Amino acid sequence: MRVRRLPGVAALLTAGAVVVSGCGTQQPVRQAVASPPVSPPAAAAQQGPSIAAPDPVVAPRKTLRLGAKGKAVTWMQKRLTELGYRPGKVDGQYGGTTLAAVWAFQKVNGIKPTSTVAKRTWQALETPRAPKVLVPDGKPTRAEVNLTKQVMVLYVRGEVKLITHISSGSGIPYCETTTWQGKEQRFCGSARTPTGNYRTTWRVGGWHKSYLGELYNPIFFNGGIAFHGALSVPLHPASHGCVRMPMNVAEELPGLLGKGVPVHVRGAYQRA
Repeated sequence: MRVRRLPGVAALLTAGAVVVSGCGTQQPVRQAVASPPVSPPAAAAQQGPSIAAPDPVVAPRKTLRLGAKGKAVTWMQKRLTELGYRPGKVDGQYGGTTLAAVWAFQKVNGIKPTSTVAKRTWQALETPRAPKVLVPDGKPTRAEVNLTKQVMVLYVRGEVKLITHISSGSGIPYCETTTWQGKEQRFCGSARTPTGNYRTTWRVGGWHKSYLGELYNPIFFNGGIAFHGALSVPLHPASHGCVRMPMNVAEELPGLLGKGVPVHVRGAYQRA
């Protein structure tokens, strides 16, 4: 495959080029009562046994780096899972899958994402923030994509069900020549993940080959743009327009995100 990036969108409309949007697909998609006050004596009479306040969460506070092993890593993996993140298997090993969950957690909590888990991240794990709600009046079950933070949040029946790190469209116009349907073809696009309100449409189980690459368990929501698993999900936007996510999240998402579910895309990534 030969890749040539052009300086602007106007340059994409070259002779013989197919202008595409998203990650590449030929599947047609259609768009989308308070109780009265009780006096103190009566209140005391109505009270049952006192209930102790829950114990505060106390993190290990041991500095962790990628590749670390042990009880502190296990504690972190369990805590991330409790909070809706997906660090993978709770095995006490700080690998790439756990790193993606750490990045998502740090971004939601206003911490610059890094592989090192130190004081600020431990403090946030003790007293975490909830992800910012992008659509306060949205449906109880919906997906919200925050392009600014590069995070996706799935709400199910009004509760946060899943929070994940993502990598959306790079925004860099491209033209790629590849063999598709038995002949060499050229495809061009803007590599953008458009903001707006959409709904999930069709999906494919396993690897789906498109003219712009392979997508794992794609769930489409805006023409050729989909949520999908990828082997590379960097901190910066890097896709042709789709929303990349870690493989373990893409493995679970189809069982949580049905057809016709609202997808809200907001924000804009600011490159440093």
